[in-house]
Amino acid sequence: MPDHVSAFSRSSAVMGMGAAFLAMVTARAYALPPAAPPAFVPSAGAPHVTPVSDPVRLPAPGHDTPDSFADLAARLLPAVVNVSTTEMVRPGEEDDDGDEGDSSPQIPNFPEGSPFEKFFHDFMNRQNSPNAPPRKMQALGSGFIIDPAGIVVTNNHVVRNAEQITVTLQDNTVLKAHLLGHDDRTDLAVLKVDSPKPLPAVPFGDSDHARVGDWVLAIGNPFGLSGTVTAGIISSRGRNIEQGPYDDFIQTDAPINKGNSGGPLFNLHGDVIGINTAIFSPSGGSIGIGFAIPSAEAQGIIEQLRKHGKVSRGWIGVRIQDVTQDIADGLGLKSAHGALIAGVEAKGPAAVAHLQTGDVILTLDGKDIDGRALPRLVAQLPAGSVAHLGILRHDHPMNVTITIGALPEEKTDKADGKPAQKAPATGSMAVAGLGFTVGAIDDIARQKYNMAEGQKGVVVTGVTDDSPAAERGLRNGDVITEVQQTAVNTPAELKHQIDLVRGQHRRTVLFLVQNSDGLRWVPFPLTEAGAHSD
Repeated sequence: MPDHVSAFSRSSAVMGMGAAFLAMVTARAYALPPAAPPAFVPSAGAPHVTPVSDPVRLPAPGHDTPDSFADLAARLLPAVVNVSTTEMVRPGEEDDDGDEGDSSPQIPNFPEGSPFEKFFHDFMNRQNSPNAPPRKMQALGSGFIIDPAGIVVTNNHVVRNAEQITVTLQDNTVLKAHLLGHDDRTDLAVLKVDSPKPLPAVPFGDSDHARVGDWVLAIGNPFGLSGTVTAGIISSRGRNIEQGPYDDFIQTDAPINKGNSGGPLFNLHGDVIGINTAIFSPSGGSIGIGFAIPSAEAQGIIEQLRKHGKVSRGWIGVRIQDVTQDIADGLGLKSAHGALIAGVEAKGPAAVAHLQTGDVILTLDGKDIDGRALPRLVAQLPAGSVAHLGILRHDHPMNVTITIGALPEEKTDKADGKPAQKAPATGSMAVAGLGFTVGAIDDIARQKYNMAEGQKGVVVTGVTDDSPAAERGLRNGDVITEVQQTAVNTPAELKHQIDLVRGQHRRTVLFLVQNSDGLRWVPFPLTEAGAHSD
């Protein structure tokens, strides 16, 4: 996919020769050089707008749009703030946000050999030299006040690595802020400012009641333009943009841009139902596809950050994946729903509850779930609480009681895998119709593919181009540990299990595949062809 999903980006401006060059990069906030003046300066002495209690004029019956958003905007603007951060950037340091492409400013195209070309070339070399002094970087984002005592919510990527944080109110009052807590997984942060008087605040609403097509307002600080109000609708719910394990974003077409990060998304009652976090854009500007963290997910995280400075999440210790239609066919399920367990952590809550690889979790505390929702729903449960799972094991429904554990800290060590080898091993067995060959795991295979001493299963020794195996990402060195929830340790056992599934006239067979990324269930379509040895 040529386009990409990016968090609101941190941009840089290079000034020279009377012209401004704005480098649009995929980073995390809108950044300005310390000495550069803003493009637009708010007028001095802007009147302080006091929130009003009158409700917004909602559309009359039969009207498609509100008469105006003016009353609502006037009520909400005082609670939306600009968040400015300062950090020292040393030469050679990369942005932690995983920018794509070259984020460094480009040199204007001057005639070869001209004094201007030499000037800019020498300037950029000095900036990028390892001996260059650290430079101060300023970034701008958005936030909103949720408590008159001075509690401000914003995005974690806005304040990450900041050495100094300031908050600017609508009346241009500047307050120093300190970080109460932040959460990388949901990209949320909570700040505290001290004010001599109570500050205007906005309440959270229930995002679960928001519907596709509902009107919303986004207020923030795009490109440093404070107090910008835009309107749109909720375009979709439950979006997964692969930014983390708990993705459940609200999608909106309300224009939001770089600098809107951390700003609120309001419904027409003036309640915050989302925190603007990311945009989908090929250019870095708004094309009407923005994403906000739902308030239903954010409120619990924010409360923990206020009280403890960190977030504790529930955990059951399983590796899961969605039940697709192919997987459902392989398991003999009537419909494609639930979460298929691809692995169980040793000594984790699931292992203690005797959950097994291949179990399908259908319900959590009586509510239907799928593989994408399960991690988020479990994370919301407090450690030590008891949950009830409805599972399916070998076509038999079961109820399992499990005690929720605390999510461990992320491990930094990654498994080291060998590059895939193209030539199949001697004595391998080809699985006709599926496009791969397998062999027994012996000392030679363990050494060749860097396997652990006690590794069980059969090793993939060759994958045919454009085959079902290649399409499903199977690679040389992958290990098949189970076929149709039955362990296999030799090529003959694998062939036997495939033949049994064919005898049951099923259209799909499931392999449990292990590689450096972990375990996953891979469905393969069945044909009448069988397996044969080389």
